[in-house]
Amino acid sequence: MSFTMPWFVYIAQAPTGRYYTGITTDPPRRILMHNNGMGAKFSQDQGALRLLYTSSPYEQKSDARKREIQIKGWVRVKKEKLICGEWK
Repeated sequence: MSFTMPWFVYIAQAPTGRYYTGITTDPPRRILMHNNGMGAKFSQDQGALRLLYTSSPYEQKSDARKREIQIKGWVRVKKEKLICGEWK
């Protein structure tokens, strides 16, 4: 039996107020990587990210990626409702 790490979708916010959505197996570690220059160009341009939302775990990376793409297509208000637990 092989064990695979679960995947998570996360939403972080930059000091500019902009949201960043991504996937990872370890959201807190990924935010540290972003904030230490080892993340997306977004965090280098926008400043240190603050983790606001972590999804329930996904067994498959592809499922997390699909959800990430879906969330990225949402308007800001809908993302904020998800962050606050008012939307699924």
